[in-house]
Amino acid sequence: MPEGLPELTLGWEVIRWAVKYLKQPNGPHAGRRWEFVDSQVRFILWWYALDESGRWLYTHGVRRLAKGSGKSPFAALLALAELTAPVRLADFDPQVPGGCVGKPVQMPLVQIAATAESQTENTMRMVRALAPKGSRIVADFGLDPGKTQYYRQPEGQLAVMTSSSAAAEGGEASCIVADETEHWLPGNGGPEFAATLADNLAKSGSRMLETCNAWKPEKGSVAEASYNAWLLQEEGRTRAEDRILYDARVAPPDTDMADEASLMRALDWVYGDCWWVDRRFIANRIWQGTSSPDDSERKYLNRPTEAKDAWLKAAQWSACADPSVELADGEQVALAADLSKSRDATAIILCRVSDGHLFTWDVWEPPLDPDEAEHWEVPRRELDARVAQAFERFDIVAFYAEPGPLLSYVDLWGERYGDRVCMRAHPKNPVRFDMRSTQDGRAHPAVLRRFTDAAMSLHDAIVNGDVTHDGDPRLHRHMVNARRWPNNYGTGIGKSSRHSSAKVDAAVTAVIARLARTEYLALPESRRRKAPTSRKVVVFRGRGGRARAARARRR
Repeated sequence: MPEGLPELTLGWEVIRWAVKYLKQPNGPHAGRRWEFVDSQVRFILWWYALDESGRWLYTHGVRRLAKGSGKSPFAALLALAELTAPVRLADFDPQVPGGCVGKPVQMPLVQIAATAESQTENTMRMVRALAPKGSRIVADFGLDPGKTQYYRQPEGQLAVMTSSSAAAEGGEASCIVADETEHWLPGNGGPEFAATLADNLAKSGSRMLETCNAWKPEKGSVAEASYNAWLLQEEGRTRAEDRILYDARVAPPDTDMADEASLMRALDWVYGDCWWVDRRFIANRIWQGTSSPDDSERKYLNRPTEAKDAWLKAAQWSACADPSVELADGEQVALAADLSKSRDATAIILCRVSDGHLFTWDVWEPPLDPDEAEHWEVPRRELDARVAQAFERFDIVAFYAEPGPLLSYVDLWGERYGDRVCMRAHPKNPVRFDMRSTQDGRAHPAVLRRFTDAAMSLHDAIVNGDVTHDGDPRLHRHMVNARRWPNNYGTGIGKSSRHSSAKVDAAVTAVIARLARTEYLALPESRRRKAPTSRKVVVFRGRGGRARAARARRR
């Protein structure tokens, strides 16, 4: 979630309503007036945040929390709020908390949705516990409670909706709570159901809130799709103005479930202010012989597990991130590029010679819209300019470029920059690192051996925490997408399948960048350039920059 609190929000209206009408349904505080924990307050304030024109800041919300964190009671509370509370803007008023005065929804239609009715039972059970027959909320709002639906006079309704329901298509819900979306899979119609609900909401400008636990990898769940959509939003790759509010507390990447101190620290972080969760009980469940480590990681550490052939774990890569590291002008770096014309991504990665830190210089990917992607090509002038900028700013000691379909650019770079690098990627072209150089299109054995060795070396460095990187989300996504590809020389990396839309090009480029650094450092000292000292660093730009850079290096 965002830091701080929003300036304009109807969230305080919801909080006042809940404190007035609801009681704790169970646990040691059962029967007392409802009390929010801080994390719930923050989510409500942001979920009901508005801009100055009165539009929602977020039209889709996801609460991905560990098992036992109270997702169902909270979802039930928000469903009842949408049915009865003042959750739509009536007017702005700077004198009230949140600067907004609310009003109830006219003819509310609140749906608790899942692919099967059994999945909605936990949330609906909490609805009944929060608003039982004879309670104040039932009396004041004229509610008619039922097992799977509540009516509010004259035309309000809170009801369960499943993917098998004929009413799913064309409904005009005012709010949808999508329950346990980690179980919304292609096999039970989950993604299609989610798309139908999203279409229905778009017609009325209403919103959906998902609750989920971490998902099993590559099963095609709605929870995973929503997470990927949020990642793209944070990378700035989505054009839609509608935004996703994503709330997740995930165990630190260095958590060792077998180590008691490490596990207890992780559980304290994941469960945060959930005072009702007994951490010791959770730890004992994790340590039971009948508990699968993967299931424990998903359920209690709130981390999706990786595919069986994943090259590395997301937590391993995250543990190596150090965004605070800066790359100063004039520093020695190895430069790598993996080129594509249209369907795949193109990436440029820098690897600092002094310590091997990886910097993401740029990544280009096809648009998400299929129609736009069909006609998209990598912006070649921009690509060429970014390479030039790297040579202007840094001391490039090696430049390895996998050409793909852009061999002409690699040949051009070889002519332009060949005399400025110390380590040559290829005897005939100092820049060309061609993984598909044989006539039948297969990788050249010598190049494949070098790449495979570099991939295994980088993997070991990541696992052992011996490499750092800038934490760029695009590189993170490509690293996590990478799969193990065994060959005659060891284990390289590649896509999960040839036609997979999950990009790995930046990961491949990172491997090549590390290889370029390694091979440069293997040169005799007489063939390596002296690393810059504390002398003044000059940034060279414009005409004549190459000559000035050469003179500076000689000095």
